[in-house]
Amino acid sequence: MMTQKDISADKIRVRTNILKTFEASAIAFLCKIMPSWVTSDLLTFVGFTGSLIVAAGLYLGTDNRYWLFLSVLGYAVGWFGDSLDGRLAYFRNIPRKWYGWALDISVDWITVFIMGAGYYYYFTDYKFFAFVFVFAYGWAMINSLLKYKITNTYSIDTFLMGPTEVRIIICLFMAAEVFLSGSLLFLSIGGSLLLAIFNIVDLVQLLKFGDIRDIEEKSQK
Repeated sequence: MMTQKDISADKIRVRTNILKTFEASAIAFLCKIMPSWVTSDLLTFVGFTGSLIVAAGLYLGTDNRYWLFLSVLGYAVGWFGDSLDGRLAYFRNIPRKWYGWALDISVDWITVFIMGAGYYYYFTDYKFFAFVFVFAYGWAMINSLLKYKITNTYSIDTFLMGPTEVRIIICLFMAAEVFLSGSLLFLSIGGSLLLAIFNIVDLVQLLKFGDIRDIEEKSQK
């Protein structure tokens, strides 16, 4: 039988995404060459700026779909800032664990809202799916926080998919949309459905972990 000890050692961050090895190497290299005047807070702002670029590309893309390549650039900027801000602090041995965690979660939610607004404007006939995407993504964030609270393990990945893989897939469909209208709508519908399924699976697992923790805590009284 699984026990609380099995699901909650020290508070750790677990990565299970496909590109974790390559991504870790790239981030380590970038941390080494980052100028001293670049701070973690500045990188967080850069990541936030990426969401504004994504939304701008979607807004302009309603008149000319080639502007969607601007959104692809925005996702790259977002990855750069979001992936490096915390790692740079640890690389320089000046981490602010709880400050950084709170800031990261808050900015992530704001950026999701901004990008969701961009998709809402771009989808002229199917705006509902922009809301579905934001809802599903927000649910995934809540599941991550619940998992951290219950198991002391913080994970931003769902099975083999992490934020980086999701960004790449979105960018591929964004590029396809330039030449084949409807690609983004297909991704929005299919992606939201898959994310909802993953969220339900995560929730079922979380409820099991919560039940285990309740039993363990009662037995210790």
